[in-house]
Amino acid sequence: MLISILVNFVPIIIAIVLHEVAHGYIAYWCGDATAKENKRLSLNPLRHIDIFGTLILPTILILSKIGFVFGWARPVPVNYNNLRHPKRDVLLVASAGIITNLLLALISSLLLLLMPYIDHRLTQGIATLFLINMIIFNVVLAVFNALPIPPLDGSKILLGWSDNPKIQNFLNSYRNGSIFIILLVFVIPMISRYLGFDFNPFGYYLIKTSKYLVSLFI
Repeated sequence: MLISILVNFVPIIIAIVLHEVAHGYIAYWCGDATAKENKRLSLNPLRHIDIFGTLILPTILILSKIGFVFGWARPVPVNYNNLRHPKRDVLLVASAGIITNLLLALISSLLLLLMPYIDHRLTQGIATLFLINMIIFNVVLAVFNALPIPPLDGSKILLGWSDNPKIQNFLNSYRNGSIFIILLVFVIPMISRYLGFDFNPFGYYLIKTSKYLVSLFI
């Protein structure tokens, strides 16, 4: 049980927490101290956990063996009006989490090269599985967040520079975006299977893209 938690859930927590902390640190570096003032630059997972996105959803996906696992934390608060160079800095802040996840995948990939030097077979097996999951979960989280759907990072990377009020309203439509993600991930595939055909664009994108990127690291 403890080993299962170590190799399955700890990599998810690390990936999600560092993703959010990266957003906060880059925002602070660019002039916005909102995350710091709200004590969200901490590595303490309890400050970042979203009950559904961090705990319940990954557990459901792992137990269902659906083929991919992802989740999210409570978003780090950022006041984009405080950024010194808003059009540039919004891109830096938005991309910080994705870049951090890919760097964690790269570091884990490099550490995998050291695994043959561990003599104890059980320790080697646990460490290897932990690092493989670190690569997979970080890649999946990066690919998921690259989607241009609010509140995901891809939407701000693509359109965050715009001053157009309609675009800004779109970027701030967190509730509508979250509903759309749930429809895309769960409802549409379920309905399509019920109707007798397979239509799962989200799963296809996430699995195919993630497998390709993981193959570059492992």
